[in-house]
This record gives sequence, C-alpha cells and structure tokens, in this order.
Amino acid sequence: MKYTLIAAGLYNIIWGSWVIFFPTMAFELSGAKIPTYPQIWQCVGMIVAVYGLGYIIAAANPIRHWPIILVGFLGKIFGPIGFIHSIMQDVFPLKFGWNIIFNDLIWWVPFGLILLEAWKSNKRVRSL
Repeated sequence: MKYTLIAAGLYNIIWGSWVIFFPTMAFELSGAKIPTYPQIWQCVGMIVAVYGLGYIIAAANPIRHWPIILVGFLGKIFGPIGFIHSIMQDVFPLKFGWNIIFNDLIWWVPFGLILLEAWKSNKRVRSL
C-alpha cells in the first residue's frame, strides 16, 4: 500500500506539474482543440499535483488516511465517466484518452484494494 501510494503521489505531482508548465501540450499531442483558456487546464494540473501530495501523506498510514484515498479513487472513477461523456459529445478525440488510462484506470485496482483493506481493518476495530 505504501509504495503504491508513493508511486501514485509522485506520478500525480509530475503529471500535474507538466500540465501547469505546458498546458497545451496534452492537447497538441492528442490532436484535441487547444482550449481558449488554458489556465483552466492548469488548475486541473494543480488539483492533480495536490492529490499527489495527499497520496504521499496517506502512504505513511493508509488505513488511517483512507478518506484521502477514497476521494482520489472517486476522482479516478468520475474522470473516465466525464471523458466518455466528452467523447459522446465529440469534444475530445479518442486519443486524448491516454490521460484517462494513466491518470485513472491503472489506479482502480490498487486503490480499490487499499480501500477494501482499510474497510476490513476498520470493521475489525469496531467489532472489538
């Protein structure tokens, strides 16, 4: 759990920083229309980087800090839902989905397992 959260944290900090410093590059690489206000995308990068810091903090005690992991997990579920909606509305090209694969989908199983372990652990504590 610890190493998964540290990896997720470092990834989020790196990806978020990349978006902050190069806000149009993800759009250029995927052939998506560059937003009129790239500052909004930079805000997304800032939020992702801050989540990264939260994951690193949670790595010290994942069972205790499960709410941080839950909030991140929910974002990793809602992100792909929003992306699918955007694909259906013809807002983004499918190629923009590489962001979803690395930012969201690959973390579903490890985050889900961490949350399951936290739930089991907290359930055992409550039953004592």
